[in-house]
Amino acid sequence: MRMLINVPETVVADGLRGMAAAHPELSVDVDNRVIVRRDAPVEGKVGLVSGGGSGHEPLHGGFVGPGMLSAACPGEVFTSPVPDQMVRAAAAVDGGAGVLFIVKNYTGDVLNFDMAAELAEDEGIRVGKVLVNDDVAVTDSLFTAGRRGTGATLFVEKIAGAAAEEGATLERVEAIGRQVNESSRSFGVALSAVTTPSKGSPTFDLPEGELELGIGIHGEPGRERRAMMTSREIADFSVDAVLEDLRPSGPVIALINGMGATPLLELYGFNAEVQRVLAERGVAVARTLVGNYVTSLDMAGCSVTLCQVDEDLLRLWDAPVRTPALRWGR
Repeated sequence: MRMLINVPETVVADGLRGMAAAHPELSVDVDNRVIVRRDAPVEGKVGLVSGGGSGHEPLHGGFVGPGMLSAACPGEVFTSPVPDQMVRAAAAVDGGAGVLFIVKNYTGDVLNFDMAAELAEDEGIRVGKVLVNDDVAVTDSLFTAGRRGTGATLFVEKIAGAAAEEGATLERVEAIGRQVNESSRSFGVALSAVTTPSKGSPTFDLPEGELELGIGIHGEPGRERRAMMTSREIADFSVDAVLEDLRPSGPVIALINGMGATPLLELYGFNAEVQRVLAERGVAVARTLVGNYVTSLDMAGCSVTLCQVDEDLLRLWDAPVRTPALRWGR
């Protein structure tokens, strides 16, 4: 096993300690597994809380900061955080305007965030929720009932976060988050299997010279396996799968996301092919983001997420953001 770790049992705690040292603008509670903006709670501002299993960095902890999340709850690798983490995070960021939970559609995340919402409301905290289920690859998977939540999580956290920063009400921030989710679709491709620290070897078998179309961010099976394809062929297949479901009538934001082990040189080349397909299909691209944002540890591969936007959503996307992984403006 070639990993830059001490032992599998401490990999999340070690990562959180390192994050705390690198980002003093965040308050990182290593023992209780909660990452919070150091200026939280902000009076009168809706707090945004998200979270999920570790191994998808920078999702979610890397998106905590002005213009995006107020707090994040990291679970063990590929394992949901527990309700106590979520309640602690909600209490830490509640400035009296309520808290929005942003939840990827995985069974453990959904159950635990639902339980946390009930507990938080018992403590007098108003809670809204946005469920992200953007992956068009499969209807159900090993981890979900319904579509998986993947790259659109970044869009929801950024755009809803900007609305909260402007002082929008909980109801308005929640409505915007749901609009973004409903306007977004994703499709992922794996070129190699993922290796978790606890297993120390690939979690599934992907023979040399093959790829998996429609892979999940935990290594869940996709639609089919094929012999290795070119970047051009992968872009054609992935974008068509998204457009078949999304059918945008206006401009989109495009996220060209790496799964963790794909070099930026390859991702930019893949983006060129994605832009070609979108132009051929008559889809206008308003903004593009390329990089590793919703990853799967050491998996080689990529995903495409498209979000149809109107003027208001695009304005919120362009609004200033300052987090460890995403920053522009100001």
